[in-house]
Amino acid sequence: MSTFDHTLKPEPVRRLEVITGTGRRRRFSDEDKARIVEETLAPGVVVSEVARRHGLSPQQLFGWRRQARQPVVTSADTQAPQFVPAVIEAELPEATVRRRSRRPMRQADRSCGIIEIELDGVTVRVGRGADAKTVATVLRALKADA
Repeated sequence: MSTFDHTLKPEPVRRLEVITGTGRRRRFSDEDKARIVEETLAPGVVVSEVARRHGLSPQQLFGWRRQARQPVVTSADTQAPQFVPAVIEAELPEATVRRRSRRPMRQADRSCGIIEIELDGVTVRVGRGADAKTVATVLRALKADA
C-alpha cells in the first residue's frame, strides 16, 4: 500500500486568461486590417501582443500580413472595358482561312463574322459562333503570359 502526502504544497502562479464576450464572428474593414497590420511592422513589435490588444488570434493577424504581401489581383470581369480601334479588312489572305469542309467557301463567307485580335505579337482569330467565355479565357491567358 502506498502512502500519499495530502499536504498542500505551494505551486508557482500560472497565467490565466479569461475570455469574455459573445464569441461571435467580427468583421474588420480593409482599413482596420491595414492599420492593425501596419502596427506589426514597427521594429521590436511582437505580433501576438498586437493581436491580443485587438482581440485577435495571432494566426489571424499573420494571415492578414500574408495577404498584405500578395500583389493585388483584379479579375478582367471587374475591370472597366477597354476599347481599341477596329480595323476592317475587305478580304483575308487565303492561307489564314481554315475550311471545315471540302467544298469551297464563297468569298463573302470567308471574311464574314471573323474577329482578329492582336495582343503582344500574337494574333487570335475568333470565328462566328465562338463562346464568349472561352475567348475571354484565352485572352486572359495571353495577357498573363505577357
